[in-house]
Amino acid sequence: MRSSKSWLRFVLLFAILVVLVFAGWRFTRPAPLQVEVATLARGPVESTVVNTRAGTLTACRRAKLAPAAGGQIVKLYVREGDRVKAGQPLLELWNRDLAAQRDLAQRQVTTSEERRREACILAENARADAARDETLAAQGFVSPQRAEDSRANARARQANCDALAADVKRAQAQTDVTRAGLERTVLAAPFAGIVARVTGEVGEYATPSPPGIPTPPAVDLIDDSCLYVTAPMDEVDAPRLKPGMPARITLDALPGQTFAGTVRRIAPYVSEIEKQARTVDVEVDFVDAGQRPMLVGYSADAEVIVERRDDVLRVPTQAIRQDGSVLVLGADGVLVNRTFKAGLANWAFTEVREGLAAGDRVVTAFDDEAIAAGAHAVAKPVRP
Repeated sequence: MRSSKSWLRFVLLFAILVVLVFAGWRFTRPAPLQVEVATLARGPVESTVVNTRAGTLTACRRAKLAPAAGGQIVKLYVREGDRVKAGQPLLELWNRDLAAQRDLAQRQVTTSEERRREACILAENARADAARDETLAAQGFVSPQRAEDSRANARARQANCDALAADVKRAQAQTDVTRAGLERTVLAAPFAGIVARVTGEVGEYATPSPPGIPTPPAVDLIDDSCLYVTAPMDEVDAPRLKPGMPARITLDALPGQTFAGTVRRIAPYVSEIEKQARTVDVEVDFVDAGQRPMLVGYSADAEVIVERRDDVLRVPTQAIRQDGSVLVLGADGVLVNRTFKAGLANWAFTEVREGLAAGDRVVTAFDDEAIAAGAHAVAKPVRP
């Protein structure tokens, strides 16, 4: 009986000891790491090229206009922000002297035409008289000499008519010259657009820009009906780009919106604005910019899609470590280092060809040095 009680006491003490040891291990072991994970799934992956510096929203047509001749501004037909049509006058210089010359030339044209008309009427009458005298001379009623004189007079009258016709053309040419000089004093819009800037006021002097001298334009005109993006791409990526490739355009002024685009042109030279970052300018057209107002000069980014593959297994690019491996969170809560064969890649996703499977959970953030292979971890709850 005493032996049985001793045995029960021993078993009880042993059970208490086991419980205490388990409790000590339970409460003293390090808590598992909380890690951010992403579950691998299938989807599209693209190989893209992105601009190295901010691009610029550019107008297809922009003209910095100045009058063809210098002079004093007497009329300003537009203000900054006005929309104009092609051919609409923008400003006019003092031109009263040229207008007077044009009026004088037009009067000379009128006078010359009247003189020509008079001379041609006389020439017609002279031809009729010559024909009549020839008939009378053939019948013997007048002398042959008179008929010859009539023919000579008709030819002289006709020559005078032709000479005055040439004089009319000369007067018309002089009118065209004065009209052209007058047109040089009126600055007209070469295309429809919006007036971005007007330099000068009524009474000030405007002058054309001589070659090599940066004179401010009188009117800066922008055709904002056609816009495209100019973006600098790294020279290393330039050989991969071709006109016609699809692209995505984003504007800092319109966050959260993406516009479809197409590569329109690749510059045939390398820009060396910064010695350590040589770039190639790439122009991207909007496929459909929609009705949203956009201002020329907006900062823009262009992502050119070089290649695309659909329905492939992909892993977030940020989950790939420097050695090309990823950390996979196993079902037992232990992190395992795993290498894989990668395919297409961009800043968001990388194609998985071998080494990983759909449903694998990979670590996407490494802000804690303790996150390494063999560590116990749990997935952080996903924030709504």
